[in-house]
Amino acid sequence: MSMKAVVIHEAGGPDVLKLEQRPIPTPAADEVLIRVKAFGLNRSEMFTRQGHSPNVRFPRVLGIEAAGVVEACPSGQFQPGDKVASAMAGMGRDFDGGYAEYTCPKAANTQRLTTGLEWAVVGAVPEMLQTAYGSLFKALKLRADDRLLVRGGTTSVGLAAAAIASNHGCFVAGTTRSASPDTAELMRRSGVEQVIVDDGNVADTVVKGGKKFDKVLELVGTTTLKDSLNCAVEGGIVCMTGIVGNSWSLKEFSPMDVIPHCVGLTVYSGGPDEFMETPLNDLLKQIEAGTMPVQIGKVFKIDQIVEAHDTMEKNLARGKIVVLTE
Repeated sequence: MSMKAVVIHEAGGPDVLKLEQRPIPTPAADEVLIRVKAFGLNRSEMFTRQGHSPNVRFPRVLGIEAAGVVEACPSGQFQPGDKVASAMAGMGRDFDGGYAEYTCPKAANTQRLTTGLEWAVVGAVPEMLQTAYGSLFKALKLRADDRLLVRGGTTSVGLAAAAIASNHGCFVAGTTRSASPDTAELMRRSGVEQVIVDDGNVADTVVKGGKKFDKVLELVGTTTLKDSLNCAVEGGIVCMTGIVGNSWSLKEFSPMDVIPHCVGLTVYSGGPDEFMETPLNDLLKQIEAGTMPVQIGKVFKIDQIVEAHDTMEKNLARGKIVVLTE
């Protein structure tokens, strides 16, 4: 039996992603065979495709997450027909991942889902919500009365973080490079109360407004990190999670000069443990009830994977990009 799979044989642009026929994998004793219904796209997959992940060997089926239905589980931990999601733990890097009709992650790194939401929504959430939830509560130690600034407020993680934080009782501000009313409305639908147009000097705007932030979630990366640090109050925390700015390092970084007095700086990347700690079913219930919006930017079919990656690389989707296998 064969399946459709998106295979990368060499680094390059979106067109190196090739839709091929491959044998359906057989699960090992500690694995679960998932019939993939949907998967979200992640920038880490774009970086791998571009050749920035030296530990990933080609050919490889990318995809660090997937949502679908169990076909087989030798350990009995899951039953055929169970709705599940899996992410991280080497998926799409050490072994073939979610860009396929079937994948075999570890059963121990798979969550059973109870939602009745459509697959386009379910496929968007595993990695996105893990990253947003972990950044807020594990890295930033978010409290209900915190003022939160999301730097990169129109990214999929930024919109998800805003929605989660707003539901938690926080005041949420978000930055965007666009001054369009549509962008502001998109952010407000996700719980952003203050929209700040990012001209590279957000700290000036924040200081002029008279009130800095207890917590800052930095999703743009090193290109705006110094400015974001100056947006935090004394005793506040800045967490760098994303690198939408596509720059990995700071030149001439002098911590004593760059980090303001008594402001904490941390990072969050998440991993298998964090994924399993993320209360996906609770968050999905909030989405299903309409109390936590999730912004789906664009939905593609698996045979449109080149277009989907091109859309991600050009930042053309305001929200999560999801690919359906059917």
